Amino acid sequence: MEEKNEVTLSIRNLVEFVLRGGDLDSRFMSSSRAIEGTKAHQKLQKSYGENYTAEITLKHIVDWKDITFILQGRADGIIREEDGCVIDEIKTTTRPLEDFEIESNVLHWAQVKCYGYIYGIQNQLENITLQLTYYHLETEGIKKLCKVFSIEELKDFTRDLIEKYYIWANRIQNWTTKRNQSIKNLDFPFETYRKGQRELAVAVYKTIREGKKLFVQAPTGTGKTISTLFPAVKAMGEGLTSKIFYLTAKTITRSVAEEGFEKMEQKGLRCKRLTLTAKEKICFEKGASCTPEECTYAKGHFDRVNPALEEIFEYEDSFSRTIIESYSQKHHICPFEFSLDLALWADCVICDYNYVFDPRVYLRRFFTEEGEEYTFLIDEAHNLVDRSREMFSAVLYKNPILNLKKMLQHKNKKLAKTLHQINTHMVETKKRCVEKENFVSMEEPRELYSILRRFVTEADEWLQKNERTEDYQALLDFYFEAVSFLRIGECYDSRYVTYGEKIDRDFKLKLFCLDPSFLLEEATKRGKAVVFFSATLTPISYFREILGGRETDHRMLLDSPFEEKNLCLLIDDSISTKYKNRETSYQSVLQCISNLISTKKGNYLVFFPSYKYMQEITALFRKNHGNVVTLEQKPTMTEEERELFLENFREDREQTLVGFAVMGGVFSEGIDLPGERLIGAIIIGVGLPQICLETDIIRDYFQKKNHKGYEYAYMYPGMNKVLQSVGRVIRREQDRGVVLLIDERFTSSTYKSLFPKTWRQYKRAAKSKYIQEIVQQFWSDR
Repeated sequence: MEEKNEVTLSIRNLVEFVLRGGDLDSRFMSSSRAIEGTKAHQKLQKSYGENYTAEITLKHIVDWKDITFILQGRADGIIREEDGCVIDEIKTTTRPLEDFEIESNVLHWAQVKCYGYIYGIQNQLENITLQLTYYHLETEGIKKLCKVFSIEELKDFTRDLIEKYYIWANRIQNWTTKRNQSIKNLDFPFETYRKGQRELAVAVYKTIREGKKLFVQAPTGTGKTISTLFPAVKAMGEGLTSKIFYLTAKTITRSVAEEGFEKMEQKGLRCKRLTLTAKEKICFEKGASCTPEECTYAKGHFDRVNPALEEIFEYEDSFSRTIIESYSQKHHICPFEFSLDLALWADCVICDYNYVFDPRVYLRRFFTEEGEEYTFLIDEAHNLVDRSREMFSAVLYKNPILNLKKMLQHKNKKLAKTLHQINTHMVETKKRCVEKENFVSMEEPRELYSILRRFVTEADEWLQKNERTEDYQALLDFYFEAVSFLRIGECYDSRYVTYGEKIDRDFKLKLFCLDPSFLLEEATKRGKAVVFFSATLTPISYFREILGGRETDHRMLLDSPFEEKNLCLLIDDSISTKYKNRETSYQSVLQCISNLISTKKGNYLVFFPSYKYMQEITALFRKNHGNVVTLEQKPTMTEEERELFLENFREDREQTLVGFAVMGGVFSEGIDLPGERLIGAIIIGVGLPQICLETDIIRDYFQKKNHKGYEYAYMYPGMNKVLQSVGRVIRREQDRGVVLLIDERFTSSTYKSLFPKTWRQYKRAAKSKYIQEIVQQFWSDR
């Protein structure tokens, strides 16, 4: 007998998928509604007495054609009476109770009907009473709607839902079979493995199979993306993982993952992959709210979304931004909500870190429980350190609070009074900055929490009733800041500090996460296996610790696949670029740049530790080098401006081009300028983060923890910027290029211990005249 495929399906998801319809309406919803709803449920459940059993888990198997459906759900309660029993489903609302009639909510009745069927069939009942209990959150009024059904009626109803869902489930099953067969026949998409690629692919596969973590430093040219995607796809085909999340920090690295899938497709792979684009970027009606009144794509969205899902699933494997927009326009639906629906069915989701890690916005539709069979591939993992600190921190500024209070003082005295109390607390806290412009405390601001909670409760009510008023957006913005502050406060422990700082005429109060390791470790439990990889995880023990790893986790350090002779690495350690010496370094640095670029016409990048330093050198360089084309990175650049900057790095330029940029910026990592598009780079300084309050707090924390405060706060992050900048030069096996490091610290033992193996053959060029000699010899040797 042929074995049936199994599909585990929650009753709620079944009902919502088959019966959903109407408008998408994302207008303001109270952040405390879920908590209030839970309390209301508990209050009602306790009021029923001994005959009431709360939270009944229900499970039932239904065989339908070639699929076995495992239906699961949980009824709010069962009331046992002498003449039978009642299945009770509780719904909380702020709508008037008179809006609810016996047939008014199809989804609510459908859900309780399925519960009634399962309970009735398992307890051999002929009839059962179903009850919808509506509880008004503001008035605490209650309305009960009851109806008696035969179990046969409920059986027919439930099976009708399953029959309709079967079409989709069968499509998914057929797709999975087709996908797995293509994976079984899939070979590595290149003729040969590069040095280290096979070892990396094997390690990733074993990591997924064993459900472990792997930390990998794989230099530029290793082919990290395909070496992690290919084994992950292979593991999926064998049932070792159910979904792959390819997580990145930047848009450009998402395109590299897409290219990896295209390479495998050329070898016969069939795999549905989705690239998630931020809501503000993909929205068709910029500035409009997600309501049927303001957005035509929201009006009737749920009436049209299922046909769109069926069509795109039938004809496309790549759910890219362009394709999602095309189908969304065709079916006139919201592209962002459409992409979230597609994420449920895609085999691989390519997205930003925050969709998995940020406690405020991660995809709860996936991560309600720990230990799902997901694989997280985390690209450019060195970026996750700062990003996670940002995600796990929260800040409030005083001036917006005072301004909001003034706006509302004649319109809503209750809210204005609470805002006044928040402002007063900020004023009192600011007084702690007596001797300095800041203070740091290990204590969290519990008194402020209580005022913010009151504000959130009061603002909930106002925001739901005053959507179109002129003060709405300002209050909404601060409302979300307050909610975020409270949510981060729930994470506060010994790895946090609270600090206050005077900034111009304002004052900020921040819950600052110093050590994100614990929260990252907890977040990775949402999946089965995790692979952290980057060209620069130096030292790897530091990254393993700070990214939530343990000593038992696997790690790999791969050598560069390129020949060392392709890179001419020079170090001028006669120049100090320390902050106090920068002004006296200008002429020496300029001479080094001039000597290097004079050896060969081509395109060069010069990286600086700060914008100010860069701007001073750039201005001086332009005065003396009118025959050289120069470009300068700006502190804020649009995507178009960045693309234009990079487009100038052409192979066919008639003049030498020098681009001036900052380490750690958009041009120091993630960009690809192979061949003659970039033949040299000059890195000025050791990349130390600028001295500031936050970095000093991190230093002090780790100094107490492991006596490596300076290394963890300054040296290691700085050296990773240097390594990333150097990595722009050699991008392909045939590339050759020159790199000049300028700073006296580079030849110290502490920094040399962080050098990759390919830097062993560096040459000292302490006197600038030697730069020309060495580089001219390098270019003549090709």
